[in-house]
Amino acid sequence: MKNGKALAVLATGLGMIILDGTIVAVALPDIIEDLKLDLSDAQWVNASYSVIFAALLLTFGRLGDRLGRREVFVGGIALFAVGSLLASMATGPVSLIGARLIQGVGGAAALPSALSTVTATFTGKSRVPAFAVWGVVASGSAAIGPLLGGWLTTAFTWPWIFLVNLPISVFVILGAILWVPNSKQTALAPGLDIPGLLLSALGFGAIVFALVEGQTYGWWTPHGAHNVLGVQVPADAPISATPVLLALGALLVAGFILWERHRARAQRSALLDLTLFRIPTFRWGNTTATTVAIGEFGIVFVMPLFLVNVLGLDTLKAGLVIAAMAFGAFWSGAMARHLAAAIGAPGTVVVGLALEVIGTAATALVITATSSPWLLAGMLAIYGFGLGLASAQLTGTTLLEVPAAEAGQGSAAQSTVRQLGSALGTAIVGSALAVALASAVPSSLAGTSISSSEADQLATATSESAGGVIEQLREQGTSSQLGSHTTEAVTALSDAFATATSLALWIATAFLFIGLISSILLVRHSPKHVKESAGTVAPG
Repeated sequence: MKNGKALAVLATGLGMIILDGTIVAVALPDIIEDLKLDLSDAQWVNASYSVIFAALLLTFGRLGDRLGRREVFVGGIALFAVGSLLASMATGPVSLIGARLIQGVGGAAALPSALSTVTATFTGKSRVPAFAVWGVVASGSAAIGPLLGGWLTTAFTWPWIFLVNLPISVFVILGAILWVPNSKQTALAPGLDIPGLLLSALGFGAIVFALVEGQTYGWWTPHGAHNVLGVQVPADAPISATPVLLALGALLVAGFILWERHRARAQRSALLDLTLFRIPTFRWGNTTATTVAIGEFGIVFVMPLFLVNVLGLDTLKAGLVIAAMAFGAFWSGAMARHLAAAIGAPGTVVVGLALEVIGTAATALVITATSSPWLLAGMLAIYGFGLGLASAQLTGTTLLEVPAAEAGQGSAAQSTVRQLGSALGTAIVGSALAVALASAVPSSLAGTSISSSEADQLATATSESAGGVIEQLREQGTSSQLGSHTTEAVTALSDAFATATSLALWIATAFLFIGLISSILLVRHSPKHVKESAGTVAPG
């Protein structure tokens, strides 16, 4: 394949950025204990990265079109490295989340520039194998992140999950300068769409903020008095901040869409070219990518918490269980183009998503406080196998009919919906876990000999520690403040956390199922030659 070195450099940058969205997951229990995070803080460690990433992808995609994609890619990787260094030095939730925001800005600059470079560089028959490589790296990196995070946390300490990015960043920057061709869009409408940037960032940010903090503030009525972004909400307010923020976010997103249409009619530069969504494969491909990312990142958020806190695995063993997804993804990703040669790329996406739904539903069915880690690994391997098939073909299918001149816009939009999905996945599935814990923990403790006051304390501690209190009580044994009731409390809390995890996984499964339906519509609207022989153009 021509430009193989350039593709290797761009794919390495992609792998590092995507991996950083999941490498934190299995190290979270250690980070929570070390930095004294609560469940909301833990959600923000993941969600902050994805929110700022999603908010700025369109902007940096446009800047890459204007200034040169290689320059923006290199600058993004450099900023990502700075954020990684700061994250490794974090001493509390504020400094860690702040560093993750910097990483998100860097990733937002690098990713659309890399993908649009691939779109512009590889044309005709060479585009399909290039996109296949891109898809395999994306899905494999997301799945292997927990394994790498578990190994680094166990063998060294959790800051190494960020420090590992530094040498990779140096290689990518040097490789980009040496081998990656520069490209830019020559014909661009005038002006920079600053209002579009603000509307999209504030809108999506408000929605994710509300979902993450909903359990803290109250989903409808306030859980006591609280301060929201400088606004004091009294305990007797008729409505909590959560639905207000959700409504505000929805209005801002609607305003963003209307504003982008206005910019296009005025022939001014728009952050997002909405006419691209008239292309059926682009429209349904992005819908599929969004819902799948919600399910995928929701799973990656909740499973490590369950494996470490309930099953008592160390971070390395938990990473090995989660890595079953990676093994399945890499294996099937290599096979995807051969399957696509037989049934077409869109059909391969459908098969992959069907396997993802089966794997996640099976995991939700079998998960208990006494589940075998290897049984769970087997279920996750089925999910990962489907993930590799779907991801390897979804990107190429979504962007296949996007004109080369719109590569930056199309690539940025495709990356944006995935990152928005990952932020929503952490927020939605994490919130489902929190809501389920609020119900399951008191119910489980009610049948024990633990006093009501101690039960209330345990319920609060379980939620605030994201289940970490279970592992702490297990380690303390009868020397804990519960004395001889410690084992009984651990059993009850483990059962409750398993119940809550199962519910969270069912929520993730629901979004994957929506993605499956969307992928069937993608098949129906794909060009005939893509349905039948998209995979045959790949060499070998």
